Amino acid sequence: MTQPLSPRAEKAALIAANPEAYKICEGCDSIVAARAATCPNCHAYRFDADPESVRQHATALGARDQVSVVAEDLV
Repeated sequence: MTQPLSPRAEKAALIAANPEAYKICEGCDSIVAARAATCPNCHAYRFDADPESVRQHATALGARDQVSVVAEDLV
């Protein structure tokens, strides 16, 4: 029997299945929606929108624990 995916891995699988809808922040390596003008985490404005890069990055992030600080951690 296979174990269910973690919520992080599930989100990564959704991103990897539709990489055109996302891009990678070049400031903090977060994956954000393609429509974002700035990164909601670090407010950078440079992104890598290459679908294959997004797919590979999502797969890598989904396979490991979260180590970055997000806005919710600062409240």
